[in-house]
Amino acid sequence: MSDGTNFRRVADIFAADPARRYLVVSAPGKRFGGDVKVTDLLYETHRALVSGAPLTPFCKVRERFSGIVRELGLSFDIESILSQTEEAIVREKSEEFTASRGEYLAGVVMAALIGIPFIDAKDVVRFGRDGRLDNERTFALTAEALRGKKRAVVSGFYGADEEGHIRTFSRGGSDVSGAIVARAVGADLYENWTDVSGFFACDPRIVDSPARIETLSYRELRELSYMGANVLHSESIFPVREANIPILIKNTFRPEDAGTRIMPAAGYIPSSRPVTGIAGKKNFAVVFIEKSLMNAEIGFARRILSVLERHHVSFEHMPSGIDTISFVIDEAELPDGMLEKITREICEEVRPDQCKTLTDIALLAVVGHGMSKNVGTSARLFDAIARAGVNVRMIDQGSSELNIIVGVDNENYERTLRAVYEEFFK
Repeated sequence: MSDGTNFRRVADIFAADPARRYLVVSAPGKRFGGDVKVTDLLYETHRALVSGAPLTPFCKVRERFSGIVRELGLSFDIESILSQTEEAIVREKSEEFTASRGEYLAGVVMAALIGIPFIDAKDVVRFGRDGRLDNERTFALTAEALRGKKRAVVSGFYGADEEGHIRTFSRGGSDVSGAIVARAVGADLYENWTDVSGFFACDPRIVDSPARIETLSYRELRELSYMGANVLHSESIFPVREANIPILIKNTFRPEDAGTRIMPAAGYIPSSRPVTGIAGKKNFAVVFIEKSLMNAEIGFARRILSVLERHHVSFEHMPSGIDTISFVIDEAELPDGMLEKITREICEEVRPDQCKTLTDIALLAVVGHGMSKNVGTSARLFDAIARAGVNVRMIDQGSSELNIIVGVDNENYERTLRAVYEEFFK
């Protein structure tokens, strides 16, 4: 969606199959190395607005969309729409409203190109007072708006609250919008078109030409997406999961590639491999607490969690033993001095025998339904890490045996990922 050529490419893909009825669009991305995404320009526009600086970033947004319309040879008055958009940005003074305009304008242009109705997401996607998506209201409004329309374009990434204020999903939220439309109309399939040919067994920036994953379960997708495999927004499965709608990841630039199919449990057949995929992220902190007879203290974990709650800090994992418990926290949630403050308050709350912290930890998740059915998977995993000369700082295995998570020092993350991939995929 970066320029007119890619708008036309998307329109051609949409037209190639009559079963494709509803198209959800995102904002234009980078055209070349060093270019800036439209959404980033819009965030810059908001910062300029609140600081009183000229809205120079929006001039670049204007140029992008004017150029796209010229490339496509469309005759509608995009300049008036852009001027109205700029006026609304100044009037609203809302970061979320401003950020959403890339998807709004892309939807208007795409609908004009294909010659089908445009549905503004603000009219169908509803957020509650708590900022969370109101699923029932959203599905009902979307279904009603699309009823009787053979084809339509819907803007992604945003919606509105009950007062009509624009609210956005987190970055990549057009994936969620697509899933919402699929769920609302009871689609047979949700196709998600991106710039890669599906999910890979691990990060291709670290391992050269990793294996493509042919099929995933919803649960495997959730684990891999959450741990950094960012082909698809981790929350996009929720609207379609209850309706058992499969997801197909396809490459906009290589539509002939098979892609990756994500299946509900009823239709999923695991591959013969014990491991489906490997993913990970860096920069976690671990708070390690040890106290004899901890298990006999009623409310011990609750008191620790109350400290995190007071500081609005969430934890990612909670490995535990009979006398030990650890909390893994994303360092992005910890401003300067927060980790020390939390640790001090935990010590005051539960009087542990020992309380220490580890920082700069990377987590690596090994995911697959096949692990529970293949004897020795854990042994192979830890043998591979040992052969790579890496010390494991933390281990956490889900009760469902779907994943094993290991913590290593940040500096050893890439080496560990390569070693584990070699063990299970070579």
